[in-house]
Amino acid sequence: MRKLAFGISAALAHVAEKVSKKPKTKRERSRKHGESRLKHRTEDIKGQRLLTRMPSQDRHLSSSCGSYVKTEPSSPSSSLVDTGSHHSPSGNSDASGGYVNGGGRHSHALDSPPMFNPGMLGGGAACLRRYEECAGVVADDSPIKCEYMLNAIPKRLCLVCGDVASGYHYGVASCEACKAFFKRTIQGNIEYSCPATNECEITKRRRKSCQACRFMKCLKVGMLKEGVRLDRVRGGRQKYKRRLDAENSAYLGLGIPPPAKKPLTKIVSHLLVVEPEKIYAMPDPTMPDGDIKALTTLCDLADRELVVIIGWAKHIPGFSTLSLADQMSLLQSAWMEILVLSIVFRSLPCEDEIVYAEDYVVDEEQARISGLLDLHVAILPLVRRYKKLRIEKEEFVTLKAIALANSDSMHIENIEAVQRLQDSLHEALQDFEGSQHPEDPRRAGKLLMTLPLLRQTATKAVQHFYGIKMQGKVPMHKLFLEMLEAKA
Repeated sequence: MRKLAFGISAALAHVAEKVSKKPKTKRERSRKHGESRLKHRTEDIKGQRLLTRMPSQDRHLSSSCGSYVKTEPSSPSSSLVDTGSHHSPSGNSDASGGYVNGGGRHSHALDSPPMFNPGMLGGGAACLRRYEECAGVVADDSPIKCEYMLNAIPKRLCLVCGDVASGYHYGVASCEACKAFFKRTIQGNIEYSCPATNECEITKRRRKSCQACRFMKCLKVGMLKEGVRLDRVRGGRQKYKRRLDAENSAYLGLGIPPPAKKPLTKIVSHLLVVEPEKIYAMPDPTMPDGDIKALTTLCDLADRELVVIIGWAKHIPGFSTLSLADQMSLLQSAWMEILVLSIVFRSLPCEDEIVYAEDYVVDEEQARISGLLDLHVAILPLVRRYKKLRIEKEEFVTLKAIALANSDSMHIENIEAVQRLQDSLHEALQDFEGSQHPEDPRRAGKLLMTLPLLRQTATKAVQHFYGIKMQGKVPMHKLFLEMLEAKA
């Protein structure tokens, strides 16, 4: 009985406590209910914010969730795989931001390195590590085809500071901050002075530290002052028009016609913008000097440049409109010609030396010791030919695109589409020569006549690399081997 009485009294006390806490009026009960709902809502929002800050491995997904959660890379350039064009409702994300299928293997092939960034293509341990990580993806058991490369879209970086580029501004891939800075400088006619030695490093974090060096870098990477609209400032368009009228009237007063303007064609201007940055060989310092080190360095360099070529080809005006099969056919047929032409253009300032990369220059004696003499002898006549013509960079980038479009592939599906691409590039070269070299009406023809020698040199280069493959002296990347065998 005592236990029962104690239980009843405890229950009554509990009920009394609840009654004492219960609001006495309807208004008070409504206020308490609103406060409770607000508290729960606040807790939900805090929980969602916390979830977005948690690493992916700490998040718990409901089995009924029909979407995926994608982790972002720690930096804009921390992952080379393209994650924007493959949506899988049942896919999970790996730590690098790329999707992994059920078996734990990447569903992406090697993507082309982001172009126009010397930090990506040049020297540095970070670059080498990222390239090796991607090469690990290529080393998968499944066969690698270059259509994966063509479908991948590299993330562009600002050429000025290295931040993520929002598009092409004033002729250069750049971010919104550098675009606005360049525009303000030109429109305000601002002059800066560097407090140091005009060599300040311009990065995403330090781009505001020195305006003078930042503006110089804008000009160095190719931003065009002419691209800034002057009518955005007070009296801009009328002021510009009055200045032109004054200039023209000065010429007319002397009885001399004003000088003809010589703007570049859109295609040539675009090809200059999408031209890749300098590439570095990065020889292994731990390997002893000799033919093995030279061949290993050259094969690795050729493979990386092949990746760059595939990324560059996608930005040639009209190339992406071709079918994927025709894009592959053109690349498989002409990639060595493009690679050789790039080496030749880099070698023009040198005398009897071949500049395979900015940090890998080989003379005849070094070529003989390293087993590269055949390749050296094959490339030198082409270097001398272009030296004699004094080829300019605008002509080089256009000729490189023409070499791709004019490849001798026998597997083209849509011949008319390829012919249209060829015609547009030939017309761009003709227009450039007509505006820039009117004194030499046959200059475009002279440049086009170098393409047969370029093809012969590329054939010798393919034979050289194929001989290295047959000897089995040095390892080769899978993509490079596939493209090499397509040419052999």
